[in-house]
Amino acid sequence: MAYPTVVLIPLCVPGHLTSMLEAGKRLLATSRCPMSLTVLVTQMTMSANLMSDVADIIRREAADSAFDIRFVHLPAVELPTAADGLEDFMMRFIQLHDTYVKEAVSGISSPVAAVVIDYFCTTLLDVTRELALPVYVYLTSGASMLALLLRLPALDEEIAGDFEAMGEAAAVDLPGMPPVPARLMPTPIMTKNANFTWLVYHGNRFMEAAGIIVNTVAELEQSILAAIADGLCVPGRRAPTVYPIGPVVMPVNKQPAAGGDGEQLQHECVRWLDAQPPASVVLLCFGSMGGSFPSPQVREIADALEHSGHRFLWVLRGPIPADSKYPTDADLDELLPEGFLERTKGRGLVWPKWAPQKDILASPAVGGFVTHCGWNSILESLWHGVPLVPWPLFAEQHLNAFELVSVMGVAVAMKVDRKRGNLVEAAELERVVRSLMGGSEEEGRKAREKATEAKDLCRKAVADGGSSAASLQELAREIGEHREHQGRTEATPPLPQQVRYAAATLGAARHG
Repeated sequence: MAYPTVVLIPLCVPGHLTSMLEAGKRLLATSRCPMSLTVLVTQMTMSANLMSDVADIIRREAADSAFDIRFVHLPAVELPTAADGLEDFMMRFIQLHDTYVKEAVSGISSPVAAVVIDYFCTTLLDVTRELALPVYVYLTSGASMLALLLRLPALDEEIAGDFEAMGEAAAVDLPGMPPVPARLMPTPIMTKNANFTWLVYHGNRFMEAAGIIVNTVAELEQSILAAIADGLCVPGRRAPTVYPIGPVVMPVNKQPAAGGDGEQLQHECVRWLDAQPPASVVLLCFGSMGGSFPSPQVREIADALEHSGHRFLWVLRGPIPADSKYPTDADLDELLPEGFLERTKGRGLVWPKWAPQKDILASPAVGGFVTHCGWNSILESLWHGVPLVPWPLFAEQHLNAFELVSVMGVAVAMKVDRKRGNLVEAAELERVVRSLMGGSEEEGRKAREKATEAKDLCRKAVADGGSSAASLQELAREIGEHREHQGRTEATPPLPQQVRYAAATLGAARHG
């Protein structure tokens, strides 16, 4: 008899795919009954580099995974041509797969225990309803973004115009957080266009799922998760079932040496860090699609790093071609100020290509992280207790940056001029680097202390008896019950037990 399978439907870009795969493997490891994973792969051919990275991830998982994971490649579709922005493009692209997803899921020989979809794939809830299957939404962002998406349908009615027109002093009420400046709303929410409409759509459709799985740690976002559990984000409606299971971070890469003698190869950046004192290096890295800056901004960064006096590892990338989402390798002689590399030789390394960020953050030499505030990058940093300087660029990163400073306290705030292409001046970057890397300023000291506390919280959460481990066990139990009562057709479980669990956990934390 074939083991039941959990079907994963990711958004097939590296950051979303790897996170969902890791979460799926943790679910299998937690489940008391044997299960497998079936992953439906869409052919997002808008970028050759992107598809190559996705193919590499799938190849590694298929060859090396200790779990039973099957990849089903859906037929290619013609890409949308009339999309109004990235979110609109992705949603139209996902919609084109409805029939193929239904055929693929219907054709799985194993009993399907549940379907887990990326939060960009909520149009597929219609397919899972037709198949009478329980479906869970997986959110690669944190609880603050979940709260915003759940609150967005009501905000759409409360706020008549665009968020970007509300003025510098205007704030948005987001339960569980201090008032959020409207100017820090996620990029696709700033203007009420097609992208905004799709995010409102997501917020409404989340309520139909059996639960929402979030890559976060309950103790890091206590007040926000409590607000969600109390129904404050969806007034007049039942609070959704939420499973905080993070941090879902990938293990550090270790590859066998070519000689086959068991020696572990290290990336050149990691080898350089091994020669630096503990907590002495500030890392500047902006994700797989970031790190490319116009020449004036590169000069500002170089000036700040040179005058800060601190050691640094700067991942600097070249321009992004018109037919790609990924930056090219940088020509350092062309981009950097004349003599910069010579003047900073010995205390700085500028790396012009992709770099293994999670491996670098694991180095004891890294004492601070200037980041674009992608959620995966944030969790990787906090897992290793590295304090941050937020330099948000797009998507929900400005909201993440606000949360890091105003809610978690693990970051030193930096002035980023969003109206001027997220410009940061040299004097401001120099100031925050000095503060973060051991200065006497209160904000730097607080960020370092809070980051150390966050490391402890992250590791306790996923350990036996931790909040994330318990949440994952509850999710596995819930899926097992769905499997036992497969004839049931409700879109949501009749009793939101995880909400009770989260509320009880957070209440104990408040009074402990």
